[in-house]
Amino acid sequence: MRPGLLLCAGLLASAGAFAQVERTTDYLSRMDADGDGRVSQEEYVAWMGYAFERMDTDGDGVLSPAELPGGKGKPVTLESHRQRLAERFRRQDANGDGYLDAKELAAPPL
Repeated sequence: MRPGLLLCAGLLASAGAFAQVERTTDYLSRMDADGDGRVSQEEYVAWMGYAFERMDTDGDGVLSPAELPGGKGKPVTLESHRQRLAERFRRQDANGDGYLDAKELAAPPL
């Protein structure tokens, strides 16, 4: 697995207790800020970014090695994290319409 994917997985795992969901529709309803029944890239990045924000204990916009899972690794900026999330969104957007529906949210990114 690539380091960027490992970081995303680690960020999501560490925030799991914060955002318990049981069904794909739970993800959709939590991410869908405007209530249109689909998730835009902006909504996806904003919702998925909460893990970074919770881990960035000093609030400087950079996850230092001490703030990363396991306490080691290269620093990660908020911007690079958002770029990784945007790429993941694009991979999950199977039909290329710029939005994720419940089915696309349930499918792992390619």
